[in-house]
Amino acid sequence: MRPFFYLLTIALLVSCDHKPHKDTHHHSHDSDAPYISEIKKQLIDEGFEFFEVIDPETQDTLIMQKYFMAFLKLGEIRMQSNSEADSLQKLHLEHLGRMYNEGFADISGPFGDEGEARGITIYNVPSLHVADSLANLDPMVQAGRLAVEIRPWWAAKGFKLR
Repeated sequence: MRPFFYLLTIALLVSCDHKPHKDTHHHSHDSDAPYISEIKKQLIDEGFEFFEVIDPETQDTLIMQKYFMAFLKLGEIRMQSNSEADSLQKLHLEHLGRMYNEGFADISGPFGDEGEARGITIYNVPSLHVADSLANLDPMVQAGRLAVEIRPWWAAKGFKLR
């Protein structure tokens, strides 16, 4: 169990080091207006849902984008041998790494308890259908060891974990 925990911890640490391509946290000054327009055009062109809000304290213009949070839960088929479970875990981590590297997922990681929900991945894709399709490509899900629940989630574009 410890090697499994260490692998997941390493995956989480690697995924937390993601740096956005552009800083999308803006001030609502005139010089930023074209930049915000470019981001909005890109989101529209790629089919994303979003809306703008003005932060009442800072007067920053925030672009709120819809993301999709995949909850990875205990699946119904958990009787794999240790070697098969280890192999599936390796493939699972490779899948999560690929989702991150290809820009489909912004962060993934395990929960710190032994509950039914084992971890999350936040997908940065235009629709629930796409997020669900990508999450279901996970070898752990395909083997029935994990199950997926996808929920839409709104967050300010460009904000980072602190």
